[in-house]
Amino acid sequence: MEILVVLIFLALLFGGVYWYAGYSTRSGFAKDENQNFIPDAWEEKYSWFFSGKGIIMLVLGIAIGFTFANVIG
Repeated sequence: MEILVVLIFLALLFGGVYWYAGYSTRSGFAKDENQNFIPDAWEEKYSWFFSGKGIIMLVLGIAIGFTFANVIG
């Protein structure tokens, strides 16, 4: 049960980071020269995190589903 809470928290945390990256560039708070909705300062340091966005969220979703199925059933 605790692992399910941790996985949901991680999904919300990562989703929040991805959302804030897009929000900060759309609102003009952060500079984004190449218009990919990732602030340039973040893109230089954490490019692996944003390039693997689909895989990261997919793995978290599968892990949440698998853990939820085991907790319920």
